[in-house]
Parts: sequence; C-alpha cells; structure tokens
Amino acid sequence: MVIRSILNRTNVGRVLLLAISGPICLIGSATAMEPASSNGGYRLPPKAIADLIDAQVTPAVSVGPNGKKILVMHRPALAPISEVAQPELRLAGIRINPRTNARARRSYYTSLDIKSISGDSQRRVSGLPSEARIQNVRWSPDGRRIGFTLTKRNGVELWAADVDTGKAKRLTGAVLNTVYGSAFHWVSDSRTLICRVIPSQRGAAPKAPEVPVGPTISENLGGKAPARTYQDLLTNAHDEALFTHYLHARAARVTVDGRITEIGSAGIVTRAEPSPDGRFVFVETVHRPFSYLVPVSRFPKRAEIWDSKGNVVRLVADLPLAEKIPIGFGAVATGPRSFGWRSDVPATLHWTEAQDGGDPRQEATERDRVYVLDAPFRGDPVALVSVDLRFAGITWG
Repeated sequence: MVIRSILNRTNVGRVLLLAISGPICLIGSATAMEPASSNGGYRLPPKAIADLIDAQVTPAVSVGPNGKKILVMHRPALAPISEVAQPELRLAGIRINPRTNARARRSYYTSLDIKSISGDSQRRVSGLPSEARIQNVRWSPDGRRIGFTLTKRNGVELWAADVDTGKAKRLTGAVLNTVYGSAFHWVSDSRTLICRVIPSQRGAAPKAPEVPVGPTISENLGGKAPARTYQDLLTNAHDEALFTHYLHARAARVTVDGRITEIGSAGIVTRAEPSPDGRFVFVETVHRPFSYLVPVSRFPKRAEIWDSKGNVVRLVADLPLAEKIPIGFGAVATGPRSFGWRSDVPATLHWTEAQDGGDPRQEATERDRVYVLDAPFRGDPVALVSVDLRFAGITWG
C-alpha cells in the first residue's frame, strides 16, 4: 500500500491530501472553507481547490466534411447544481426532463469555435445566448453550416451557424422533441433539416390518479423467456400515459430561413431520416402493446418510407414486442433490424435479418443477411450479402 501525504499552506488555511491506493481525501480545518451564509447554503472549499475542480477540460473537435475546417466545442468540467436538481422521469429505460421534453442530465457544450486547418484563423460562433447549452452538433453535407440544438429552461430549440461568418441563428422555438433518437438530420441540399417537434395540439401532461383505477396485472402464458434485467421500466398505466405524452412527436421540415413544415401524422415518432437525395424519409414509430419487462428499444414499431409530404410510400416492417430475445452475447430479435440509407446512391434502404433465429447458441453457417430496397420501393427486397458472424454495421463507398 502506497500512502502519500501533502501539506499545503494557503492564505485561507491548511488542506491535507491523502492518497491511499487511488482515492483522494480532502481534510481541512474550518478556516479552510468559506463559511455558510446565515440562512444556510453550501460551504465551498478554498479557491485553489475550487479552481482545480472547475478547470477547463479538453474541448471536443469535429472535422468538417470538406476537410478544411474544424469545430472546437468547449464543455464545462462539471454540471452545475441547478442542472442536477432538474426534475426527472424514468420511463421505459429513458430518463426524461419533463420541463424541456429532452433527455435528463446530458452533457453539453457552452461555446463553439470554427478553426481553419491550414491557417491560424479561428472564429467564435456568435449570436448565442449567455450560458448556452449546446448539444447534437452536426455539419451540413456541404460543410458551410453547422446545425445544433440549444436547451432552454422550457424546451429545446434548433439553431444553425454559418461557417464563413460564424453567426448563429435560431430556426425554431423550444418545440423539439429530443427524448429518444437523433435530434435532427440534414437534408442533402444543406439548407433543410428534418427533425421531430412536439405537436401543437398536445395538452398538459397526465396527472397521477389520486386513487388507483385498478391493479397492475402481469400474465405468465407458460413459456420460458430468460431475459436481462433493465432499470427505469414502465410499472403502471400512469407510466404508460406519461411515456406516450413525452414521446409524442411529429416529423417536420425546417429550412435555414426558419420556415417549419410539419409532415405526416403525429405519434410516437422515434426516427425521421431523409434519403440521400432528399425525396424520401425513413420513419420509425413505436406503438402498443408496451412492456413492463423491456425498454422502449424492444417495443413494437413500424418502419415506413414516406415521401417528402408525409405520405406513406411503403410499410417496410411492423415488428412485434421483443420480450423473448435470448440473453447471450450477440442475440438479436428476429425480423428486419438495423435500418439505414445507402449513402452512395440516391434512395436505397438497407436492413439486416437474422438467419439463426437471433440466437447465437444455434449452429449456423449464415448468421445475418443484408437486404436492400431501391426507390420507388415497389418491388421485393434483394439480398445483398450474407455473413457468418453477427452484423454490426456497414460503411458504403
């Protein structure tokens, strides 16, 4: 065991640091801490210790698609107590901040710098409010703009910044629904974004009943279904109502001029991703029956292709509740999964289907098969490739 002790004299008192096999203890006299106010409050350590804890952390960086600019994203060391004290709902494996209709306690950036790779020029993104909480930062396909969300006290806004001028502009009010899935996607024209917004007709959140309306009933239908354990699951009808309320969304098309056009119908829309040519949108929606055993990722869902106006072009799959996936490593649900657009062609959807029943314990020479479906999506899908290991992802070139 290695024990180190350091006695540090400061102008505000003494602090003894003890490191015993890794952990650090801070032991100080009362004179080493700022006194609490007469009406209570937190007692702070000496300024030297506070500055150490609050020291600026290494920023994150992102290279633009043209390879000429990089984005430097500055982030705080620790979340303030006001952030930690925000309300939190735990529903279907998701932790939700009901005030913002977003995920709870997510990390964020406070400022953005645009820097030239070839030179020394660096420009701070301007036009942002003080104490900005920036998330979901994405370059436009042509590299001329940067899209991001900005979380306010009452919700999440969509913003965009011009790379040449560094000026940021708000595109929507606090109407984005970022509880689950990607906050937005750029369309290939680099002037339009697809996002999910809170329906304007949505009312107030359902209140918990003062008197239970009935028992919570669980059924065992006699089959064995070994399952993993999850946290923050639904537990009753009120949880279901809250889950439906906060995930209720509608896909919308937003231009860099701030024009918003809602598309399709509202529902529990968890994904709305445009095709590379911008003519179609792949949409996933969750529907009942919900489960008290697994998180939202295993709830029943529909996978559809919409046109630019929100009309359903094709129902690709209607997947059932997945409560009986084996618990082994590499186990997956049967049926189509891992949907995505081919990035090298205008509008071709791809997905994967297990050929071994989703169970890695089964002997199989073919584990997964990748299918593709070309626009206008009227024919049968075509098997593209088979793999003898579990499919994990694909990069199109």
